[in-house]
Amino acid sequence: MPQWTGKTRGGIAGYKSFVFILKYFGISSAYFFLRFVVLYFLIFAPKAFKASYYFLNKRLHFSPFKSFRYVSKTFYKLGQVLIDKVAFLSGLNKNYTFDFDGEEHLRQLADETGGVLIGVHAGSWEIAGHLLKRLNTKINIVMFADEHERIEGFLTQMYKDKNVNFILIGKNDYSHLFQIAEALKNREMIAIHGDRFLPGTNTLSKEFFGKNALFPAGPFLIPLKYNVPVSFVMAMKETSKHYHFYATPPKKFQSPKNPDDRNRLVNIMLEEYIENLENILMKYPDQWFNFYDFWGDIK
Repeated sequence: MPQWTGKTRGGIAGYKSFVFILKYFGISSAYFFLRFVVLYFLIFAPKAFKASYYFLNKRLHFSPFKSFRYVSKTFYKLGQVLIDKVAFLSGLNKNYTFDFDGEEHLRQLADETGGVLIGVHAGSWEIAGHLLKRLNTKINIVMFADEHERIEGFLTQMYKDKNVNFILIGKNDYSHLFQIAEALKNREMIAIHGDRFLPGTNTLSKEFFGKNALFPAGPFLIPLKYNVPVSFVMAMKETSKHYHFYATPPKKFQSPKNPDDRNRLVNIMLEEYIENLENILMKYPDQWFNFYDFWGDIK
């Protein structure tokens, strides 16, 4: 089965290019330039095209024409999200507006116990993280080391003076587990994705849009291991300058001593995550940004 490798196409040069355009020409000009980038990827990124088309055509059952149209929309929406991320981190976010669903739950979580926030590669994870600074608590963002290295200097500069810490997952290094434990001990927030994994890590197979797919077990084990609440969060782009932030009510699963009970609770947590994700993607079908063979079914 084809797997995600831990790296995403693109890097610091792309970020710097859009920083330049945003600084001297504005967001609208960056969106206009993006149309040519989308055309390039439609032609020269066949794997990403096939993965997006498969999701829309086979899993959401869109017609071939509608699927092709939504692949283009997905590429364009991803580009807009990346531009918005650069705008946010550069301080150019005054013209954006937001709706918040569930913020009151997270405020209570931040004030009392801390916890785990599990996100997804849909909408904008970075803008969700940016909005979480409203909680006035430390946010520890868990990232794969290979992803972070590509834009490390950029991230360090953009998140300067913000209450954000990066916890990096290496292929042969488990130091991130100690950092996560320390953060939760201090009643801080752990933010982690629940829909990607590296080869060799523990996974769970669950039905997702009618066909089994693999999900990482780690993010769903953390709340049980450290006996803290978990919430599913994401920020979805609704118009050119409007985002909708979603956070489910935090839920605490009591840490079981019996391995069978632990596995049962992990599966329950994952099923709730998938149900929430399916509902979101039905509403925002052009914001699923996992451009690889997620179901292992692409010919």
